Amino acid sequence: MIFEPFPPFLSPEYRVKFATETWERRGAKALRRAVFCAEQGIFQGDDRDATDDVAIPIVAISSLGIAADAVVGTVRIHEPEPGVWWGSRLAVAHDYRRVGALGAALIRLAVGSAHARGAHAFHAYVQSRNALLFQRLHWETLEQIDVHGRPHHYMRANLDHYPPIADPETGFTSFLKRAA
Repeated sequence: MIFEPFPPFLSPEYRVKFATETWERRGAKALRRAVFCAEQGIFQGDDRDATDDVAIPIVAISSLGIAADAVVGTVRIHEPEPGVWWGSRLAVAHDYRRVGALGAALIRLAVGSAHARGAHAFHAYVQSRNALLFQRLHWETLEQIDVHGRPHHYMRANLDHYPPIADPETGFTSFLKRAA
C-alpha cells in the first residue's frame, strides 16, 4: 500500500497587523532573511538596510486554534517625505504562496494604513514576476528598472481603491483559500 504524503498544515486563519511585539518583529526579520537571502540570493546573510530604522513592519500571523502561531508574511512601509509612502520587502512564507490572498492582504494593510496617515502617494519597487498581482490590485507601472540586479517595476498604488485603515496595530483577520 502506497501512502500519499500529507500536505503541510496551513492555518486557514491569519491576522494582518503592524508588528507590535518583539516576536513578531523577529519573525518578520527571519522570514525576510529566508526569502531574500537564502532562497533568492539577493542579499548575503541579511537584507537589513537604513530603511529598517524608520520603517513600520507589517506581519501576517497564522493562528493555531485561538493562539497566534507564526509570521507567514511581512512587508514594511515608510514615509520618506510628507504624504509620500513606500512599501518594500514584501515576503510570504513558501508554503503560503499557493494560498490565495495573503500577499494582497499585506498590500491592503500597507496602503490602507498609509492612506489613513495622510498618504497622497504610495510607491514600491516590485519584482517583475509579481507585477501582475499588483496590477490586479490597482497599481500602475511607471517604469521598468533593475534593482539589486533583478528586473523590477517601479509602481504606484491607486489610493482610491484603498480605504483608510485607522487601526493597523489591530489590523484584520482573514481566511485563506487554497489555490487550485
